[in-house]
Amino acid sequence: MGYRIAALTGSVGTRDKASVKRKMAAGDVHVVVGTHALLQEDVAFHRLGLAIVDEQHRFGVRQRWELFQKGQDGQADVLVMTATPIPRTLALTIYGDLDVSTIDELPPGRKPITTRQVNESAVESVYSFVAQQVSLGRQAYVVYPVVEESETVAAKAAEQMHHHLSTTVFPNLSVDLLHGRMTPDDKEAAMARFQSGQTQILVSTTVIEVGVDVPNATVMVIEQAERFGLAQIHQLRGRVGRGKHQSYCILVTGKMNDTARERIRTLVESNDGFYIAEMDMKLRGPGEFFGTKQSGVPGLRLGDILRDNEILCQARDEAHALLKRDGSNAELRDAVRYIQEHWQRRYGLVQVG
Repeated sequence: MGYRIAALTGSVGTRDKASVKRKMAAGDVHVVVGTHALLQEDVAFHRLGLAIVDEQHRFGVRQRWELFQKGQDGQADVLVMTATPIPRTLALTIYGDLDVSTIDELPPGRKPITTRQVNESAVESVYSFVAQQVSLGRQAYVVYPVVEESETVAAKAAEQMHHHLSTTVFPNLSVDLLHGRMTPDDKEAAMARFQSGQTQILVSTTVIEVGVDVPNATVMVIEQAERFGLAQIHQLRGRVGRGKHQSYCILVTGKMNDTARERIRTLVESNDGFYIAEMDMKLRGPGEFFGTKQSGVPGLRLGDILRDNEILCQARDEAHALLKRDGSNAELRDAVRYIQEHWQRRYGLVQVG
């Protein structure tokens, strides 16, 4: 299309990295595609007009803010994308900082992913199902929460389980390993083997959470699923169901408290990222609206983001309308009076400050 495009990532060589930064600052490139490397303090844009953040849940609040601040006068148009809108973002939409567009249809030919929860005592039945799918020519992921054993985290180690699965459970199948502590070359090689079909079962940690597309993979087994967050499991589940075959996500769980049980129930019942984010917000809280905390109870004395969504949206729309009209103080008083009357009718309050 005639655009000059550059890439900036942590793996780019020092000399090439310096060259890209010079071109960005001078305006010699139109589009820069990069990772967190774009957030570095010495990265400057000649005239940043649009910042697109994919998989936005993988970025911290301050990180996103630092990127947007690189625009002219600290401003740039922003598009953020994710399959699982984080609770803080969902809350911010009500306050008018973001407009939301939703793609709620699967691409043509794809089928909804079937999600099931299985107690760890019945994990052998899960392995039998995996073997059955592999016999049909499909592939599978088995995901664990940690890489190695720890005294403080009672989690199965991916390396140990890879050995167990490859030698005891699936001795006649090709089982490979992928985790974040492997060298970049080893990770790339492991992923290439899986994508080509050479590997039938990939044992992994959450490094496969995003950016992995293997249409022939139809089973995602998540061990100790109670240890994962809602958004993380939803992202992992999205690694299957990318082809024409029916796909499955199996959540293997141990002992669960009430919150974990509610998280698992939500995932079994729904594939809707917005519903999952709402439930996540209900369980964790939406975080600070003007701070950096992404979970916890917000500073609202009476309001509830989920329960009072309708009145909050009305208030936002009225505020926008007032700003557009450059309204008088009389209009503002009328708006406040309307809100006071609403809360009085709903909660029997005499006065709301």
